[in-house]
Amino acid sequence: MQAVILAAGLGSRLGDIKKNLPKGFLYIESLHETLIERSLRLLKEAGIQEVIIGTGYENKAYNALADRLSAKDFKIITHKNEDFATTGSAYTLWCLRELITQDFLLLESDLVYEPLAIKALLQDERKDLVLASGTTRSGDEVYMSIVQDKLQDLSKDKTKLDSIDGELVGISKISLQSFVKLDCHSQNDYEYLLKGFDVLKIDNLIWCEIDCLEHLERAKKLIIPKILKKDSQ
Repeated sequence: MQAVILAAGLGSRLGDIKKNLPKGFLYIESLHETLIERSLRLLKEAGIQEVIIGTGYENKAYNALADRLSAKDFKIITHKNEDFATTGSAYTLWCLRELITQDFLLLESDLVYEPLAIKALLQDERKDLVLASGTTRSGDEVYMSIVQDKLQDLSKDKTKLDSIDGELVGISKISLQSFVKLDCHSQNDYEYLLKGFDVLKIDNLIWCEIDCLEHLERAKKLIIPKILKKDSQ
């Protein structure tokens, strides 16, 4: 199984703290690694042997990372969305279509999460699976409406959904068979392509997205200490 990381975005909401690097290169002192390095490490530890990174903004940083971390048993491939400034994550995913040759895990580059997020998806026998959590109160939630364990709809606006049954984490498992049928040109954001997929909900999953300075402070104070505590158990 491959893994795909969507990492083309500008990350403008993080301001100068990114130091002119993609937001995946945000270094978290308490974790002793960047967001992207942590994801790559967890994927490797879970048995993933090939990772494709869809790049855009400052793609050379990812190229250098791939050169540094690729190994005989762990291959990292980068591919740039040349139109990253005017397109969304669905188009970045489409740009990777010739590199995706098997079932894969799909991740966003700005996530911090406990290893369970990946392990649970890999252990589940279902081929197409969207990871959901319980209530996070992060302030930037993508709410999910789930019917009979399938993703019915999702939105950041609660009023647009029939029910609120979980929150989107930003990690999914997609079969090659389903991927080739996705109409990546019909949506700006990839997650809306996953409607109808099965959902795996882990109520107490420890995770967060870091897309702005407020997210970063929340991660440092609330999320990362919980992850480190769980890692040490």
